[in-house]
Amino acid sequence: MNVKIISLFLALALPVLASAAPDDKESFARRHGDKIERLSKALDLSPAQKSKLTDIFKQQREKFKALHEEKRKLIEGILNKEQLLKYQELQKQRRGKWHKNAGGSITNY
Repeated sequence: MNVKIISLFLALALPVLASAAPDDKESFARRHGDKIERLSKALDLSPAQKSKLTDIFKQQREKFKALHEEKRKLIEGILNKEQLLKYQELQKQRRGKWHKNAGGSITNY
């Protein structure tokens, strides 16, 4: 049953992880800078509002990273040694696929 729950959780979390995975600051700044510019044009944001949006995106990124790390520790805490090795290998494979699909911009998650 735990394996099913973990599998379901991972399947649901993968799209979120893939979109939020880039860890290098340049990629983060570019992606969120583009989003802020689109919102700025659509909503006619002031420079102060744009700055506040930047802060919000940064705070949310840090929260996501902390949540992801907590989830990883919880998952690894229920696996036996053999399962843990397989799980870590699966994570390496996923990072490799994300890195390839992102054109090299994903370095970590």
